[in-house]
Order: sequence, then structure tokens, then C-alpha cells
Amino acid sequence: MTNTEQKLKERVKELTCLYEVTSIIVNSNYDELETSLEAIAHCLKRGWQFAEAATVHISIGEYQIRTKNYGNDMVSHSSDVKIFNKVEGQITVGYPSSDFSESDFLDEERTLLKNICLAIGNLMERKHIRDSEEETKRQMERADRFHIMGEITAGIAHELNTPLANILGFAELLMENTGDEATKRDLQKIIDNAIFSREIVKKLMFFTCEMPQEMEQIQLNAVVDNVLRLMGPSLNAKQLNVIKSFANDPIQIRANTVQLTQVLFNLIMNAAYYSPLKGIITVKLDEGHGKVIIHISDEGQGIGAEHADKIFEPFYTTKPTGEGTGLGLSVVHGIVRSYKGTISHRPNTPKGTIFILEFPKF
Repeated sequence: MTNTEQKLKERVKELTCLYEVTSIIVNSNYDELETSLEAIAHCLKRGWQFAEAATVHISIGEYQIRTKNYGNDMVSHSSDVKIFNKVEGQITVGYPSSDFSESDFLDEERTLLKNICLAIGNLMERKHIRDSEEETKRQMERADRFHIMGEITAGIAHELNTPLANILGFAELLMENTGDEATKRDLQKIIDNAIFSREIVKKLMFFTCEMPQEMEQIQLNAVVDNVLRLMGPSLNAKQLNVIKSFANDPIQIRANTVQLTQVLFNLIMNAAYYSPLKGIITVKLDEGHGKVIIHISDEGQGIGAEHADKIFEPFYTTKPTGEGTGLGLSVVHGIVRSYKGTISHRPNTPKGTIFILEFPKF
């Protein structure tokens, strides 16, 4: 730059760029940040000395924004985007190296880029805070819902136990005192359905953590192997391939063998049910930071957003009528919670679901 008029023109461009970027950030929709970052990239391009040749790359986590003609063969200047004082990305402005050099970047442009990175970092921090608050709110609402359902289901379970015991006892007594085969067949149906109902009550008790637990130190690897052996026919029926990923040494966990088997059986059975023919189910065991971690993934259709917050509720199921009681995952949730553990799920890539269980390592 050789004269005052040109320098003034560049300062106006830079100030205009900063104003436009600030306006975009102020009016940003947290759920549509990519659109805002694309607009910021184009503002940056216009703010540089050689706007026609300038290209911009914004890289922040999952967001990768590039303006037209951005490539590797560039002479460029970059500045870090910090979120909560940690570098989480970069913004780079470049020119084609065949026509430009480092000297073509102005000191004022470097300052402008730092200020914009700071503003974007503040925007991302506000988004993280908003997302964290919403997640905390959802967790509190879910905990309240589970607490209320726990009290209700515990009451139902206790109230049902006595009449079910009476039905079963009197049906068995009648069975012993009758010789009519037709009557015996009818009584057997009553007994079978009473036993089935009693099993549902047991599952409700599991959900509310009312069942007594005999805890012992067990090898998690062995429990997983045993569950997969039990499920062999079901897995083979759909020609499913199970991939086991275990740590080098056997993982020890303090748990009840029957309950832990029930947890793994339910989750792997669900994975098998929703997996496509010849699909892959992965069971991964790991430990670290005082925790035992289990990942169970499938390649099914995944869990829709409308179901995500409901799958652990009793009697909620996406299976067709007659194929599920809706108690499997609620039982799993109850057992995991009683172990002071956590269970969550997230989408698998490219499709499917991953369930993650974390238990404290005693």
C-alpha cells in the first residue's frame, strides 16, 4: 500500500468485515451453526486486501467450511479458535502460492483474524453451555420420570404377588384333585399364564431394584462368552457375525452373575433382533479410570429421535404386538442403576445403535 486513501479503504473493509461477522454471530441459530460459519467465511474473504483471490477454511470439530478454490497449494495465515481456553479449531485465509507471498498479508488482517477467532470461540462456548443445560434438564426430567415410575411399578408388583400366588396355588391344587383330561388342560393354561405373569412381576421388581443381590467378583469375559453360547441358535438363524473385542487381560467386575447375564442377554438379543441378515454385532470390553466399559453395537436401523428418551421406560417397545413386553431394557436399566452404573446409547456408523454400559470397578 503506497497512499493514505488505499490504507483507509483497507481499514474500512476490515471494520466492515468485523461488523458483519459480529452481526452474524449475534443472530446465529445454535441449531444451524454451519449456515452461520459459511456466511462468516464469505465475510472474511471480502475483508482481505485481495478479496477476489482470497480463500477461507474454517475447521472447528465437525464443522469444515471452505470457500471456492481453497486448496493445499496456498500461501496462508491461520489463527486458532479456542473454546474454554482449549484449541478446538482453526481459521485459515489463503492466496494461491503461484501469485502471492507472505508479504501480501497485512498486520491489520492478522489482528482481524484473531478477533474473529475469539468471537467464534465465544459463540461455540455459548452453544456448549446451552447444549449442556438442555442435556442436564433432560436428565433431570428423565430421573424424575423414572423415580415416579419406580414407585408405581413397585406398588403394582407388590399388589400382584399375593393374588398370583393364590391363583397358582389353587390351580395346582385343583390339578391334583381332578382326573378329567380336558379340565387338566385348562388348569395347565391357568398355571402357565400365572407363571408368565409372575415373571413379569419379577421383571418389575428388577426395574425398581427391589430384588436381593448376591454380589461376587466375576470375570466379565467369561460371562459374555457364556451369553453368546446361549444365543448361538438365534445368532445363526440370521447368519449374524459377532466380533468380540476384549482387553488383553480378563476383566474383573463385582456383580451378580445371573443379573449381569440378564443385562447382556437382553442387549445382545435386541441387537440380534434389529440386525439385518448377515449383519455384524460387536461386543467390546474395556476398562480405565476406575471403570469397566461395555460397548454393544449393531447395524440395524438405529433408534429414532422420537424413541430415544423412552426406550428404558417399562412396557415401552417398538416391536410388533406379541413380540415384546417392553420390559427388557427397563430391567437392564434397573440392574445397571443398582450397580451405580450408567447405560446410554448413540448412533453407530454408518447405521445402527451402540449401547454403552459403564460400571464402577470395585
